[in-house]
Amino acid sequence: MSYKTLTLELDEDGIALVTIDLPDQSMNVWNGELLEDFSNVVDKIVEDDAIKGAVITSGKESGFMAGADLRMLGGTGSTKSGSPNSGSTDKGALFEQLFTMNKMFRKLETGGHTAKEMTKGGKTAKPVAAAVNGLALGGGLELVLACHYKVVSDNPKVQFGVPEVQVGLLPGGGGTQRIPRLAGLQNAAMMATQGKPIDSKTAQAYKLIDEIVPHDQIITKAKEWVKANPKVTQPWDKKGFKFPGGGGAMDPRSVQFFVAASAMAQDKTSHNYPAIESILSCMYEGSIVPFDTAIRIESKYFTKLIADPQSRNMIRTLFINKQAAEKGEQRPEGVAKTNLKKVGVLGAGMMGAGIAYITAKAGMEVVLIDRDQDYAEKGKAYSQKIVEKGVKRGKVSKEKGEGLLARITPSTDYDLLKDVDLIIEAVFEDPDVKADVIKKTEAVIKKDVIFASNTSTLPITGLAKNSSRADQFIGIHFFSPVDKMPLVEIIPGDLSGDRSLATALDYVAKIKKTPIVVKDTRGFYTNRVVPPYLNEAMLMIKEGVAPALIDNCAKLLGMPVGPLALTDETSLELGYMLMQSTKKELGKDYRPNGTEEMLEKMVIELGRKGRKSGGGFYEYPEDGGKKYLWPGLSDHFPLADDQPSADDVKERLMYAQLIPAAQCFAEGIVFDPQSADLGAIFGWGFAPWTGGPMSHIDTIGVENFVRTAESMAQRYGERFNPPNLFREMAQKGETLYKAA
Repeated sequence: MSYKTLTLELDEDGIALVTIDLPDQSMNVWNGELLEDFSNVVDKIVEDDAIKGAVITSGKESGFMAGADLRMLGGTGSTKSGSPNSGSTDKGALFEQLFTMNKMFRKLETGGHTAKEMTKGGKTAKPVAAAVNGLALGGGLELVLACHYKVVSDNPKVQFGVPEVQVGLLPGGGGTQRIPRLAGLQNAAMMATQGKPIDSKTAQAYKLIDEIVPHDQIITKAKEWVKANPKVTQPWDKKGFKFPGGGGAMDPRSVQFFVAASAMAQDKTSHNYPAIESILSCMYEGSIVPFDTAIRIESKYFTKLIADPQSRNMIRTLFINKQAAEKGEQRPEGVAKTNLKKVGVLGAGMMGAGIAYITAKAGMEVVLIDRDQDYAEKGKAYSQKIVEKGVKRGKVSKEKGEGLLARITPSTDYDLLKDVDLIIEAVFEDPDVKADVIKKTEAVIKKDVIFASNTSTLPITGLAKNSSRADQFIGIHFFSPVDKMPLVEIIPGDLSGDRSLATALDYVAKIKKTPIVVKDTRGFYTNRVVPPYLNEAMLMIKEGVAPALIDNCAKLLGMPVGPLALTDETSLELGYMLMQSTKKELGKDYRPNGTEEMLEKMVIELGRKGRKSGGGFYEYPEDGGKKYLWPGLSDHFPLADDQPSADDVKERLMYAQLIPAAQCFAEGIVFDPQSADLGAIFGWGFAPWTGGPMSHIDTIGVENFVRTAESMAQRYGERFNPPNLFREMAQKGETLYKAA
């Protein structure tokens, strides 16, 4: 029998070596073809008397298996043709479809026998060992756990984990049942609800794997074990099996654990992630029933999550569309890939220093230019601090750290830019300053070098007027801190050519960030949405809404920090300066947003400019203690006697983001809903559980979104009016993500 995704070789001892190697894939994943092939192989192992046992391994150097192909779980793999779907509207049929993997793994570990036959009839299974050559995540780890013995390479990069919770799902191939039966309930809950991987030593301590051996010996050792153990039974199929550390959910110690685990999980997630509750429910219910019932319970909860729009939204945005963006979906066709070896960074301030670090980290040389050598050296020192911290924590070797720093050359000499492959400008946000460095740089660099500006608000087309090669001028907008924030906005100007866009995307791929391409307009996308959100919080302060209520409600929505805390981080002074520059630029066309007086009072009168200046809405203790809201705020902005409900505040903060995001989509500032969703989640931390603002609008319904927005406009002001495009969509019953 031939297989598309794996090979089966039988040796003279009757041991079948099953090597999974998906064609045209960099990593093995569970897809439809592999499920079919592996199911046939399981049948053959169980039924063929010539096969005495099996070893399962991977033919990929990249690792053992990365889990399920989420395009299969989420429906269509296209980011443009439609939203993910479960593949079936019939819950019973969907359950059977999703139970396939559990049933297949169960047959592999029992040899096709029933639990009763094994516990009471003495039946055993043929031995199956896993020879793990690299990372095993999700369904990859679940396959490993279904094997009777696990031999793992001593490669320090090997990792194990069940990250499904990060896309709103749970481990659906027995992970919620086998992990607690091996590692104990507490360790299992931590792994499954947090989704973080563990290394081989931790996995061995958890009893998830059995043996760590030299990389070139994993298959040999696995075969030796299979040959020495002709009859095997999984621990949970033996009479008298008990969970590590005691019994299941009925054990008093377990009762305490489940009470605490549920409370702690919901405290961190504010009930926004049903997957976490489902994982704990699977573990609780599964621990008090026989194993075969337990895996059906798991598949029941898995089916419920897959059918929920939330998980489909998260899969689409956080996996399918993110991968497509990072693979250059928006890269122009027919443009040769740019081989970037050396990059010039203009400006060694906070942004320039961060750009220099991530560029050098990606293996490129960096010339870091500033007007003063001390400033340039200070910019390189930013990288040195990160490297030293990494070496101290064991995350990077001293040699690699030194190599990274050696690739950064701080200088004031523009002549050093003569052989760079790309320029990234990150000087002060002033058109005159930028114009000066553009002209100085173009006098030195090669004629075909792309010039990118890291401006956060200034239109690229306007800056390109200072360039003698506007077709090679483009915007690459990073977010602060550059080394941590995953999003990059690419902004082609009116005259930017295809090669400038392609080069920008090639660079972003090399530094492993997530790009979105946006229209050239003041503020671009993220800076058109975030200010109205922050402004709404300030307007509520003016109205007398309690500051703690505002920031806590934002966190209940799933935002990483509250808008007042975020305003402090970005600085009130920056908000004040942007307000002043916008007033100057627009003149009579400037429309007040209601925060002008507050910003002037906080920044100019009170000197509360934000965190870096000592304090803003919050106080920041000098001893490094926990920040707290500034008690004096109510002296200047008294609290109202009647406070709004938490639901009203949450709705207002949510729509303060949905409306401007919808406006950007309607105006073509973001060209598609997936870019709007990616930009929101990875740019300013919009609640990930929604899948992004466009996904959330689809979930609540465009008609309901429009109706709610119009109601809020009547209560709070015209800033909440929805764009006409969305009114038209509501009338036609349309959605943002078209059905496949």
